[in-house]
Amino acid sequence: MKKIGFIGVGIMGKSMVRNLMKHGYELHIFARHPQKVEDVVQEGAILHETIASCVKASEAVITMVGYPSDVEEVYLSEKGIFASAREGMLLIDMTTSSPKLAKMLYAHGKARSLSVLDAPVTGGDSGAKEGTLTILVGGDEAVYEQADPLFKAMGAHIYYCGEAGKGQHIKLANQIMIAGTLSGVSEALAYAKMQNIDPSLVVAYLKDGAAGSRQLELLGPKMIADDFAPGFFIKHFIKDMRLAMEESRANDLRLEILEAVLANFESLAKEGMEERGTQQLITFYLPKKQ
Repeated sequence: MKKIGFIGVGIMGKSMVRNLMKHGYELHIFARHPQKVEDVVQEGAILHETIASCVKASEAVITMVGYPSDVEEVYLSEKGIFASAREGMLLIDMTTSSPKLAKMLYAHGKARSLSVLDAPVTGGDSGAKEGTLTILVGGDEAVYEQADPLFKAMGAHIYYCGEAGKGQHIKLANQIMIAGTLSGVSEALAYAKMQNIDPSLVVAYLKDGAAGSRQLELLGPKMIADDFAPGFFIKHFIKDMRLAMEESRANDLRLEILEAVLANFESLAKEGMEERGTQQLITFYLPKKQ
């Protein structure tokens, strides 16, 4: 399995494509905006004009798109992945998406003799670049083992989570934790500033203690520097939190911190910040600049 189709070559996907090529895979890609992938094409990726063409040229297909609606479109449309895939092909959706949708795609694939895995990732744009992503895989264990070399080309921590949809469930648990941690980091830095303490000292002195986290270490300095360039878009984090809220409410579980953080991010999105990085949350806690 050396010819890999990759659909969704964005901030994360582009680095994942590069790492697959570094490991000797031939990459066939489809992108809605071809001008945005000219760099990886120059590096050796083969660009296709349609999803069907990309799938037909490949032995396995990976998707890394934005929203569950995008996942549905690329898999289920008239000229999408299922319509173009050959019997026995491996299909891996690495988008953070709906667990229900992951189970539906698995069943849809099973009926067509196609192997489908849900394999969302965590580790951010830095993890994608460095090939150190954590990859959370749901589906048949034998298929997971078959896909393991692909996962190892993109990540350092690969986990089999169980049946279809379980990878998505564990990823949503990850996003729930990030929501609380991001809020905590923002509040801590705002508190330090209120006390006339250099907030960079909070990052430097606390990152290795009990309150240490990747959010503090990686995003704390960006918050302090007013660097809101996206490593992970607010709009995509809102999508993830809404998915987690949907699942929790369906099971009568109330996640009050998640609910509050989601409301804060939705306020930022309404102010036109949906394409900024999640570290923009700090501005919710600080006085508005005149």
